Amino acid sequence: MRTYFVRHLLALLLVLATGAQAAHPPWRTSPHPESSASGLTGACEDARDFLLGTGRADITGPAAEVGMMGYGMVEQQTTGIHQRLRSRAFVIASPCNGKRVAFVSADLGMVFQAVKQQVVERLRARYGDLYTDDNVLLSATHTHSGPGGYSHYTFYNLTTLGFSPRNFEAIVSGVVASIVQAHERLAGGTLRLSSGELLGASRNRSPNAYLLNPADERARYAHDVDTRMTLLRLTRADGTDVGLINWFAVHATSMGNGNTLISGDNKGLASSLAEQAHGDGDSDAFVAAFANANEGDVTPNILGGTHGGGADDFEDTDLSGRKQYDFAAKLWAQAKTPLTGGVDYRHVYVKMDAVDVAPSFADGAPRATCPAAIGLSMLAGAEDGPGVGVEGVTCAGGQDAWGQFSCSLATTPCQAEKPIVLETGSMRPAPWTPEVLPLQLVTLGNLALVAVPFELTTMAGRRLRDTVETALAPTGVTDVVIAGLSNAYSGYVATREEYARQDYEGASTHFGPWTLAALQQHFHLLATSLRDDAGVPPGPTPRDLRQEQLSLQPGVVFDDKLLWVDFGEVVTDAQPAYSRGDTARATFWGGHPKNDLRLEGTFLLVQRREPDGTWTDVATDADPATRYQWKRENCVPTLACSHVTVTWRIPDDAAPGTYRLVHEGHWKSGWDGNVRPYSGASRTFTVK
Repeated sequence: MRTYFVRHLLALLLVLATGAQAAHPPWRTSPHPESSASGLTGACEDARDFLLGTGRADITGPAAEVGMMGYGMVEQQTTGIHQRLRSRAFVIASPCNGKRVAFVSADLGMVFQAVKQQVVERLRARYGDLYTDDNVLLSATHTHSGPGGYSHYTFYNLTTLGFSPRNFEAIVSGVVASIVQAHERLAGGTLRLSSGELLGASRNRSPNAYLLNPADERARYAHDVDTRMTLLRLTRADGTDVGLINWFAVHATSMGNGNTLISGDNKGLASSLAEQAHGDGDSDAFVAAFANANEGDVTPNILGGTHGGGADDFEDTDLSGRKQYDFAAKLWAQAKTPLTGGVDYRHVYVKMDAVDVAPSFADGAPRATCPAAIGLSMLAGAEDGPGVGVEGVTCAGGQDAWGQFSCSLATTPCQAEKPIVLETGSMRPAPWTPEVLPLQLVTLGNLALVAVPFELTTMAGRRLRDTVETALAPTGVTDVVIAGLSNAYSGYVATREEYARQDYEGASTHFGPWTLAALQQHFHLLATSLRDDAGVPPGPTPRDLRQEQLSLQPGVVFDDKLLWVDFGEVVTDAQPAYSRGDTARATFWGGHPKNDLRLEGTFLLVQRREPDGTWTDVATDADPATRYQWKRENCVPTLACSHVTVTWRIPDDAAPGTYRLVHEGHWKSGWDGNVRPYSGASRTFTVK
């Protein structure tokens, strides 16, 4: 994720405030609402039967005039939809010990802490203690092409002009709906595991920082990125396949920072391809999650150079998404190994800015984490979304004038080489980034998921996996994956060696050079407690900031049009005929998409005429072959007119026949403030 201060650093430094931090209650004992039996031993040791449920729901936020989350550019505002965003949920329960886990992979840049808090709150209202912080795992795919403004922490809402209640509600309600759907579909089944090396789909974007890791450690690995994809196949007892989850470490930044269409990026596309391959993409059929892992220094743009957006974005997304989908299809066919054991989990909240790290987890000396701060190199951005300045500016020498100024002004001994730009953790009356963060460990049979609220670099992820795998090896756990960007978000985690270089990832490691060591220490505790069937204290309660949100985002006053036209009327019509591979296009008089998000619906339809004269839907705005594009138009005497362009790249296997493009939306009256539906259709055209 790029810096949120690229365009506005000086202005932001003027608004630093002071005040006391809220106190946190002491640790308390964490009750387990279900059976206390371990999922790895006893009655579960050789168990192969699970209860499985899958669900999918729409979480697409406002498709116009909302700042996008990921690249941190004020001018990058939504103007339409390339592909709808989804929450994909999987409830997996173990009959042998009565425990269950809800795993969600959502097409989001991050799962912010506020989202997790309110999802669990709504699940509690519906199911009591069946779903809690402990056994609900929410993970983000890390698309950089979704609307933002859904955090309760100031730092992440700066470039989106504050909080967006509409987007937040779309996300929370959609995630809850997907979990409810999965819960209601629970049925007996099995889990099968497969893994393999996907080459040519990722590249390390900070190779010089990676090279600072010890040579003997690097020699253990063939590549400077994790190429392993791990896939879980979910099959009901009657043989029906209901879903898959795979974890592969790569940024969802195939769409550059010039893109303004909502998109699930490469992972959203891969999920769509898999779901279409196993049915018609209907939510009642098959759910495929392409989840993320330790992608912190991993780019999908394998040709190198910067990636600033443009016409190539859609081709790049298609290339990366299809590589992941094609390899997942191979692993799917090879998934023969059943998972054995039950379900188990451990969860703890940690005050990450005040962890005392034991010498055994550091460099042989006692160490500590620091109040959250961002470094100067964060302003430079990563190559997927370049910003201002250059990476690698440190207080260890070689810094430019900016670095000298920053090091002399604000750098603390705790943050070591980092030239501090802003101490987000020291802001008043509340920190601008979270300091109390959730760490979670889940086991599904002999597969362990390490859920972290960070973006871990390749080597940081490897070290954390090794820590957990070593602790759980006596239990029979054979596979450990990082479930990145989970349950909350607070920047990156680089290794101590990578941190010293202060590339983008090191500068974005909020809690200082020993953050990874602190994570290893706490996950070792979680793993050993799970192994020994012992409980863990839940830790301090994170802040609830829902009452302290400010929004400067514009709403819709009213929609206008020319007097002699109607909403939905065609401005520029489709051509009479197209061939496969061509792009059909029509522009309509439209309303603002904020009037109605059309969740579980669509702003467009591609329809084919049947022999009896009826129309069949063949594509919606969830299809990557379509685009819904909104544009504000000046029309005298107001500036409230909108044009909507619907495009469809005609697939190579499209059936010959007669088609039309349909636009559906809502417009807001300036007289009574009511919002009313409308629709319009292009001329019919033939596809040869």
